[in-house]
Amino acid sequence: MITFIIGLVILFVGAAIYGSICERVMNPNPAAQTAAIKLKDGVDYVPMNKWKNCLIELLNIAGTGPVLGPIQGILFGPIAFITIPIGCVIGGAFHDYMSGMISVRNNGEQMPALVKRFLGGGVYKVYNVFVCLLMLLVGVVFIYTPGDLLVGQIIGEDVTTLNPTVIMVYGAILFYYLLATLLPIDKIIGRIYPIFGAILLLSAVGIFCGLFIKGYPLLEVWDTGVANVHPLGEHFIPIFFITVACGITSGFHSTQATIIARSVTNETHGRLVYYNTMIAEGFIAMSWAGATMGALHLALASELDPVKIPALLVGIIAKDMLGQVGGMVAVLGVIVLAITSGDTALRSLRLMLADALHIDNKKTVNVLTLAACIFAVVAGVLYFAKTDAKGFAILWRYFSWANETIAVFAFAMIAVYMMKNNMPYLMAVIPGTFYMYIVSCYILNAKIGFGLNYTISYILAAVAAGLYVFSIIKYGKSLTSSRNLR
Repeated sequence: MITFIIGLVILFVGAAIYGSICERVMNPNPAAQTAAIKLKDGVDYVPMNKWKNCLIELLNIAGTGPVLGPIQGILFGPIAFITIPIGCVIGGAFHDYMSGMISVRNNGEQMPALVKRFLGGGVYKVYNVFVCLLMLLVGVVFIYTPGDLLVGQIIGEDVTTLNPTVIMVYGAILFYYLLATLLPIDKIIGRIYPIFGAILLLSAVGIFCGLFIKGYPLLEVWDTGVANVHPLGEHFIPIFFITVACGITSGFHSTQATIIARSVTNETHGRLVYYNTMIAEGFIAMSWAGATMGALHLALASELDPVKIPALLVGIIAKDMLGQVGGMVAVLGVIVLAITSGDTALRSLRLMLADALHIDNKKTVNVLTLAACIFAVVAGVLYFAKTDAKGFAILWRYFSWANETIAVFAFAMIAVYMMKNNMPYLMAVIPGTFYMYIVSCYILNAKIGFGLNYTISYILAAVAAGLYVFSIIKYGKSLTSSRNLR
């Protein structure tokens, strides 16, 4: 338990210190007129107060990642209690804050537009295809996982086949996503999210308190060290950082931060809306990591494989800690996490495609046509993932890797912005380089990638990371003679 508590101290004290540094570096201007006000259109540019924006941002970014990721990540041992908060403070929260604030200062531009503005048209073309694919995968994953949790844990029926109940639940979630994609942001997302937020907070706090009330036994880092204790012998680098994405650093978050940038009414709200919200997600990840370690140590899930079926552990842990009723609320909280990320992922996809294809979002027929195309593809991928024996495993692996790869692009964009504006750009270059190493090593070694052995993968990944640093600094410095970009 001591290592767990140390991790929490790192998370909250580190956030207070580093969050303040990030804010001073960005120097928010309270007098600046934001896009939410000057471009207000009642659909995407909708002024909202900072607490509503904060809640929506949390629900947007906190999918099943900060739950299912730590459930699998804690198999690497208590070192996760240290790496999660450190990564969240200097990587994830910084990433989310800077992405959101740069968008706020550029009329609420979405990530593809920001990448084009700061990294150039060539990188933009690659990024745009990549990020649209990720948004699509996020939408599918966040129908599949909450749907199965709802059917299996709440309704209590089989989720291994595409039976009528599963189809009905998937259809209901898909219909909600369609409404959330089409309607003005404050008509459904802004109104229903406070209810979802209450469920989320109750479940997260309940799991955290349950650790102490139930006295779950947690291992200490000095008992296991940093040795590889994973039951399948997985390598900590890169697998851990691919597995635990949303609780540490997630490229998906940058796409959600830019949505909220169109609702932020004051630059000074950024730290609460972006930085502190990511810290809250880190707390959720820490709580579920601790709960999983305790549950596995007590053999509560002795018949389950947390690698293959982590979703089933959610119900086991929640009900053991909080009882049937409290456990049900906690499971609902996890379902809410996923649904409230999937809806805005598909909304982001619509906005990005509209921007890339120069489609006028103010024309209803254009919005409906684009949404219909998106949801037809989502339904097809979902069918494949559910009916093919290896469908979801393939989907999840590509989703996880793509998620961290998008973060590499975001860190590069942030670094160039900081160089252009005489800011300490190494704050972005360092975590970006680390994740360039992680995603390169993973795809070089993984079966879904090139299948190389780890020695070769580590060497080539180091080369890729070095080229990443060189390219960013060279490109950024080539622009320093031009006027600063806001």
